[in-house]
Amino acid sequence: MSDALYDLSGKRVWVAGERGMVGSAVMRRLEREDCTVLTAPRSVVDLTRQADVEAWMEKNRPQAVFVCAAKVGGIHANSTYPADFLRNNLAIELNVIEAARIYGVEKLLFLGSSCIYPRDAAQPLTEAALLTGPLEPTNQWYALAKIAGLKLCEAYRKQYGLDFISAMPTNLYGPFDNFDLMSSHVVPALLRKTHEAKKAGARAVEVWGSGRPMREFLHVDDLADALVFLMKRYSEAETINVGTGEDVTIRELAETVLRVVGFEGGLVFDASKPDGTPRKVLNMSKLHGMGWKHRIDFADGVRSAYGWFLQNHPAAA
Repeated sequence: MSDALYDLSGKRVWVAGERGMVGSAVMRRLEREDCTVLTAPRSVVDLTRQADVEAWMEKNRPQAVFVCAAKVGGIHANSTYPADFLRNNLAIELNVIEAARIYGVEKLLFLGSSCIYPRDAAQPLTEAALLTGPLEPTNQWYALAKIAGLKLCEAYRKQYGLDFISAMPTNLYGPFDNFDLMSSHVVPALLRKTHEAKKAGARAVEVWGSGRPMREFLHVDDLADALVFLMKRYSEAETINVGTGEDVTIRELAETVLRVVGFEGGLVFDASKPDGTPRKVLNMSKLHGMGWKHRIDFADGVRSAYGWFLQNHPAAA
């Protein structure tokens, strides 16, 4: 691996959004670093309010920031609350990034999302594909906000010479995921639906769409490891992909979930529901070339996510 460009040792590091799936994973990963981790709970700081963020930043003076906070959700949530997804994400990123400039943050890492690439971009998706075509309509509001955040980091590098970088993670799953069936992504939704079908003695589990779309999935602990790696070793204006470079069909995902949960029934695909983007897998040449690669096998990761659900979620009872 390349030598570190930024040393976290002895630094005050703020993980914005520490209670979310990504933020909590970064918190776990930072336990292995010689740094002081700062948090700003929602009860103390509303990240959508500029005055709150600037007051907290002035008092706590972090030297490095991971911007993991965001309003996220699946197709249903994006379609139902477009204004919330656009407004809240724009507010969070603008407030945190501007406060980081004002109060002298040395390095900041902002998280985009692979769903903000153009719907019909060539696969696997390269970093250069951003803004080369129309967005996927089912998540365009979230995508627009995230694109603004990436470009904000790029603009702050250009105008102020600040070491603000961005990463583009693929679909994530793991501990502290959202298992609410009306707002969750596909992995936690399928885990919960299959668990409940097993408990009820159902004959089949319903899956939205045709089952043909292809998706890439990264365990959130692998993402956290990649983000710490990038905080230390990456300093460029262009965003950088973080994923596995491997994809599966939604049908294959559902079959994996059935095996993990131990459900002996079948699958029923509701083709009246939207599929979303036909295929989405990242080109991982850039990050792999730097020496980082994911470690968690997909089936093992789904098994660990289900284990967390069983131990921590009320719906598992």
